[in-house]
This record gives sequence, C-alpha cells and structure tokens, in this order.
Amino acid sequence: MLYHAYELQRSWLSSASTWASIGAEMLSNPALPFGYMGMGPIVSSALDVFAHATATYGKPAWGIETVEAGGKRHPVVEATVVNKPFGDLKRFRRADLPEDAPRLLVVAPMSGHYATLLRGTVERMLENYTVYVTDWADARNVPLHEGHFDLDDYMDYVIEFLEHIGEGAHVMAVCQPSVPVFAATAIMNRDKHPCAPKTLTMMGGPIDTRCSPTSVNDLAMERPIEWFRQNVIATVPMQYRGSGRRVYPGFMQLAGFMSMNLGNHMMSHYEMFKHLTVGDEASAQATKDFYDEYRSVCDMTAEFYLQTVQEVFQDHAIPNGTFMHRGKRIDLGDITETALLAIEGQRDDISGLGQTKAALDLTPNLKDAKKRYYMAEGAGHYGIFNGSKWREKIAPVVEEFVAEHG
Repeated sequence: MLYHAYELQRSWLSSASTWASIGAEMLSNPALPFGYMGMGPIVSSALDVFAHATATYGKPAWGIETVEAGGKRHPVVEATVVNKPFGDLKRFRRADLPEDAPRLLVVAPMSGHYATLLRGTVERMLENYTVYVTDWADARNVPLHEGHFDLDDYMDYVIEFLEHIGEGAHVMAVCQPSVPVFAATAIMNRDKHPCAPKTLTMMGGPIDTRCSPTSVNDLAMERPIEWFRQNVIATVPMQYRGSGRRVYPGFMQLAGFMSMNLGNHMMSHYEMFKHLTVGDEASAQATKDFYDEYRSVCDMTAEFYLQTVQEVFQDHAIPNGTFMHRGKRIDLGDITETALLAIEGQRDDISGLGQTKAALDLTPNLKDAKKRYYMAEGAGHYGIFNGSKWREKIAPVVEEFVAEHG
C-alpha cells in the first residue's frame, strides 16, 4: 500500500507540475502582456518554483564530456566496462591521459541516490586519474529472477570490480560503502589477493557510529529491526521491471533527508523564488541543478537496507569484530598492505566526527606510516566530496596520499 499511495501522489503532483510549468511560461512570455503587468512576474516565479519542486526525476546522465586540467579542456571518454544486474562498473578517462596514470575506483553509496551524485568527485579526480565508478542500479528495475542483493553481494561486487581493474588500483569509498569496502579490503589482504587496493580512502563513513552519534544514528537505534521491516519496506508495483521485489523506496530516504534540514531546503527554494523575480536566472538555475540531482532517488533491496541498519548502526559489527562475509568473520587485523586514509567533515551531520577515524584504530597490524587522518574544517557531509572545499582542500590530500603509497 505504501508504494501505491506514493505512485498515486506522484501522478497527481506530476500533472500539477506540468500545469504550473505551462502557467509560468505563459506569464513570462515576452510576447504576452501578463509578464509586464502587476503580479505577473511574481506569480510566474512562484509557479516555476512549484513546478520544479513537484517534478518527477529519473536517473540523471553523467554528462562528463570534458575536464579542465593544466589550464585547458580535455575530452573525456565514458564507457561501461562491467555490466551486472545490480550495478555496472563505469570508466571515465581523459583521452590524452598517459597509459600509466593511476587507476581509482570510486565506490558510490547505495543509499537512495544515484552514483551521479558523485559527478563532482569524478570530475576532480579525472584531472590525473583513470576513474572507475560503481554505478548501482535502481532495485525497482531489477527483475526478481536476478535474485537478491545484500551486504555479502556488495562486497563480492567490489572485489570483482577490482579484479577487472587489475593490480595496483586505489579505492575511494564515499560515505555508506566505507563499511563493506573496508571489509572487502580485509578479505583481499587476508587472501593475499594480487588486486587488493594499494590505498583505501574512506570519506564520511559510518565505521563506528557510537562516536559522535547523529540524528541518523539515533533513528536507527531507537527502534528494533522488525519495526523497520514492517514500516519502511514496500513491494515494487506491477508497472516496474522489478515488480514484486521487496525494497526500501528511494522516496522514503529522500523524505528523511529533507526532513532533517527542512528549514534549509525551504529557504533554498525561497531564495530561488527571489532570484527568479529579479531576473537572476543563473543563481536560480544553480539551485535547480542541485535539486535535480538531490531529488533523483532510487530503491534499495530490502535485504541490503535491513542488513545495513542492523549490522552497521545497531550491532556495530565492524568495531565489535562480528562482521561476517559468507559465513566467515572479518578480521580487520588482516589488513597489512593497503594504506588507509580517513577523511571527515567538521560539520558532518550524517557521519559524526570520529566515526570514520575509528577505522585507523581497528587495524592493529597496519603500520602507522600507512595510516592518515584528515579533518576538513567547515565541511558538511556533502562538502567532503563536492564543492570548493573538496576540489581545493580535500582532493589534494587524496592525491598526495595515493602518490605516497602508489
């Protein structure tokens, strides 16, 4: 019923958004007198904001055609190099990049948003690296016959992607995947796998959520896992390819994130309205571009979501040493070769300070020379991997670390 109620609301709002968009265009059309009379510009701007806020968003395109490096633009080649039911491996490469350039696997979060949320991350690293990205699928579009997908499968995907990339690769895990990628790194170090990453950078990841718990952590701890199973898991409706699959819907995740900072989101839309009324299209478009990406959400499989809530946020399986993969306990002491970089944002309201840094204390057999911590002053959660702080302050730290241990 939950998913059907959402679909009904989405259909209604989609129609309302279309009519609002038409009204905004009519009121702002220079060939018509409405835009020059009385409340015309104000009503047009209000309709434009409403149309944008209620529009339906699909998966955004990556759209990385060129990248700036060395003071000039370079063409970028995008390719899907591994195709799997629950996620592809994308490769982005500057056409003129040397063949021996470092290779970086960026593991995107499977947390309700598409991997394109990391577009800014990829663009910055493309200056000097061949960049691979885990492009996770929307679970509602994966047919039931493809089976299930949980944390074990996630780790298997990461290992398989590293095997495809080959020896000597580096890994960057952004937020949620820090946990399964950390565990996969332990597995590959334990097995002396030739494709074990040279370095692992974990950015704003919930390694130990007991450190500086945030509202996200508190929500996961307040209720038993059965409450989540009964109240936030839904069945995909018939009109999608994954009909019948049990999922944690993306719209639930988006509603949670929006409600955490509702005042800020409302002010952003009010500022967009003001920009439109004075004709500042560039500033209004910047806000639109952000929300186009932010409101593009996808579903997660129920088993992956529930296992993550229980293992990461409730049982603290990684710091407690009880995290499992295919029935075998993960021993983080097995990490002896892969260098670790933990990055946190000073103002991160999703993964609090200390949660990612904890990874460095959980690897007793890794030399201190292969561990590094960096706290980005003034950066929030998204500022760790997007925006000016990422480009100018954080990315150089990653590049220096990779060069040191590559």
